[in-house]
Amino acid sequence: MHVRIRLFAAHREAAGQDDYVADLPAGTRAHDVPRLLEARFPGLSAAAPSFAYAVNRKQVPADTELRDGDELALLPPLAGG
Repeated sequence: MHVRIRLFAAHREAAGQDDYVADLPAGTRAHDVPRLLEARFPGLSAAAPSFAYAVNRKQVPADTELRDGDELALLPPLAGG
């Protein structure tokens, strides 16, 4: 299945691009994607140790199963103040 991956902030810098269309196996969950992308973008996991996830512009739990045509945003940790 094809899923568009959106990257932001340090993740975008580590990957050198802000989006990527990935061919993922059926049954892939949002939390599986960073590990699956490490071979293509080695600096991605070092950019930040954790992610939040949004599918089709809606924040979702990490165990959300992806579907063909979804857009997954890997959101960096946020700091507030």
